[in-house]
Amino acid sequence: NLKIGAQMNEKGDFLALDGISLDISRGESVAIIGRNGAGKSTLLKILSRITAPSEGMVYINGRVSSMLEVGTGFNPELTGRENVFMNGAILGMSRVDIEGKLDEIIEFSEIGQFIDTPVKRYSSGMYVKLAFSVAAHLDSEIMIMDEVLAVGDVNFQQKCLGKMKEVSEGEGRTILYVSHNMNTIRQLCNRCIVLSQGEIIFDGDAESAIAEYVKSSQIKATTKKDLSQSKRAGAEGMKVRLQQIELLETKDGYYSGEKPIKMKITLDAVEDFDKIIFHSTVQFADRSPIGTAISSEPICIKKGNGQEILLALHVPMLSEGYYIANFNVFQLNHYGKAVRLDLVHEAFAFSIFPQGGGFGRNPYMGAIDFPPIEIEQL
Repeated sequence: NLKIGAQMNEKGDFLALDGISLDISRGESVAIIGRNGAGKSTLLKILSRITAPSEGMVYINGRVSSMLEVGTGFNPELTGRENVFMNGAILGMSRVDIEGKLDEIIEFSEIGQFIDTPVKRYSSGMYVKLAFSVAAHLDSEIMIMDEVLAVGDVNFQQKCLGKMKEVSEGEGRTILYVSHNMNTIRQLCNRCIVLSQGEIIFDGDAESAIAEYVKSSQIKATTKKDLSQSKRAGAEGMKVRLQQIELLETKDGYYSGEKPIKMKITLDAVEDFDKIIFHSTVQFADRSPIGTAISSEPICIKKGNGQEILLALHVPMLSEGYYIANFNVFQLNHYGKAVRLDLVHEAFAFSIFPQGGGFGRNPYMGAIDFPPIEIEQL
């Protein structure tokens, strides 16, 4: 029997959502975030009336247009034009009303030359462009979207975000938006709900919600971490394996940023290796990358277990905050190409403590503190 902690009820049933209760007002832009399996998509399916809740009630005042996956609500045998009319009819619009918006829908979707092609021949990006254009322009009071914009190109994503902001603020439409892209949530949403194991753990402004989500997703801070059982990815035969990493000259992983992060790594090797280099990628707590560092020169390592190497990672311009780092071991082959021997995701975490200076930190200021601005009075 599958056991999933707090998400199992007394009968042993899996609870995708557990006791969710919330009110969303007209014109709100609400993001729903949480780790995979938290219940986000299930909640949207219930609100879209695709799935009925096993307990409780949902009250919706208004017509709902949903984009829960690429091509939701489209008939693959119909053309793009025919699907526009079908979606409008489902929303209760007359043919005359749909025709009045058709040119605007086609122009926004950027697929005018393919509008009379069956959508089964569309790429996933074309699906998204037309589906979003339909949802944004037809007369629905509530738009529900689940990570679909991740499929589109960057320019179209920004275009969609601008349109969602316009229909929310200008037309008073309600938007429910699930995404793992925290920057798009900051741009669009004035309220954010954080789900964890089927329960609401935070409901408030977007920035505070993102901070709560990041906090709940943090790996445990420790100065010494066993890497022997950590999840690997992309290693070539595992001939070198990182066993342990220990942060030095720190208390609970805190650093000033002025001095390098000193660490001791322990590794095993099945044979002698030359031209070994180390590589670390530093990330925000939400796992988006900030920058990378590569060891200054190649070294040789000998066959055997428990070899120890001292390293120093310089992060002089990182502002205060919590950071995560991946760690790689590479070897330069005869052609000078770096071949990965081992990779550990989230190998260690560290924090930069405040340096003062009179400025309070603002999330929009970013993670880098550049060198002082030079001043010259004339």
